[in-house]
Amino acid sequence: MLPAVADAQDPESGRKVFEQQCSACHEIGPGAKNKVGPDLNGVIGRKAGTGASYEYSDAMKKAGWVWNEAIFKEYVTDPKKKLPGVKMLFPGIKDELNRDDLYAYVSQFGPDGKIKK
Repeated sequence: MLPAVADAQDPESGRKVFEQQCSACHEIGPGAKNKVGPDLNGVIGRKAGTGASYEYSDAMKKAGWVWNEAIFKEYVTDPKKKLPGVKMLFPGIKDELNRDDLYAYVSQFGPDGKIKK
């Protein structure tokens, strides 16, 4: 029997993707602060454009979605295609495994920046 896609996700590899491709603009974890982009603590399960103390683009505030696995992965593939008018200047993560691993990493953090149990 083949493992499910979720079983293939590796948070440690996702941490490396985050450090290489996301950390210039975002922080995550205990003590994370907004940078050019918002901190990503607790982003999965949160309504788009509603993180504390960050000035989101009108496009993100009006997106109307709640961040989940499918939306996150589609967004990080090509942010401007998924949501025209977004402020995020990032070409996207084209490699599916990197997106899977990044999701595994980001989704483990709660709003307080601690890893959920």
